[in-house]
Amino acid sequence: MQCTSHDAKLARKLETDIANALASRESMASLSFYDRPTRTSCTSGAAKQYDSASVTKTIILGALLYQTGGTLTEEESTLARKMITESDNASATTLWKQLSDLTDPKKPNPVKIQEFLDKAGMDNTALDKEGSWGLTQVTAEDQAKLLRIFTGDDGSVLGSKSRSVALELMNHVQSNQRWGATAGAPLDSVIHVKNGWLQRSQNPDVDTFDKGDWKVNSMAALTRKGYDSGLVVLTENNRVPEGHPAKEGWDYGIETIETISRSIYRDVYPDAGGYHPSRPTTPAAEPAKPE
Repeated sequence: MQCTSHDAKLARKLETDIANALASRESMASLSFYDRPTRTSCTSGAAKQYDSASVTKTIILGALLYQTGGTLTEEESTLARKMITESDNASATTLWKQLSDLTDPKKPNPVKIQEFLDKAGMDNTALDKEGSWGLTQVTAEDQAKLLRIFTGDDGSVLGSKSRSVALELMNHVQSNQRWGATAGAPLDSVIHVKNGWLQRSQNPDVDTFDKGDWKVNSMAALTRKGYDSGLVVLTENNRVPEGHPAKEGWDYGIETIETISRSIYRDVYPDAGGYHPSRPTTPAAEPAKPE
């Protein structure tokens, strides 16, 4: 765990409190946090790659906006909105193919998405080139770079129109998918979020390390009213005890993320009331290998 800040005392407190939050959890977690006003950043295992699940959809969105300059057709706009606000998998697959080389339709090579990653400097992100976008390998560091692009004022990657589209969509994610890296966020901030989750199967071809394991990820940015921060937390090894409902692993991953999230926001914004996100009683399907 490493934190730096214009306020050295804040950096030390964050290091202690995040370390304590991580120590209280059994799952594996990596994070990247930044707060521009206080020039604060924290990382822990931020270069480690994780199965992305639906946080890849923010990358697809970024690539779409990069390729179009933010001017979307009616169809593209509808697909992007469903992909982000509802986490619709079919919409993500359609846009993934649109941004791919379809020489071999069974293995769409996402060349236009890779162009965006190269431009964004997201060098540790490895796209799945067989169309299984949920198995794209992402890092907390690279996803935090993406949040910085969406919320920044540097137009070298995405112009202001594209950034506005991305933030508007992430601000309107449906209420039961606003959990995770939003927990404890100041109530007067504007929250932009995208989550992802998947459970690996018990099939023989799945690594022992992964069998039955939940991958639960969350990324959120806070804007306006003086707020300008981003938090990414990626987790795996959220195990389901034998004989227990699968939902327990999903819940454990969310609780890991929210424990970390609350500790960060409590330190950085000690006088603000904290957001308490809701979540559905049962996780929606987030397949590792989307159709």
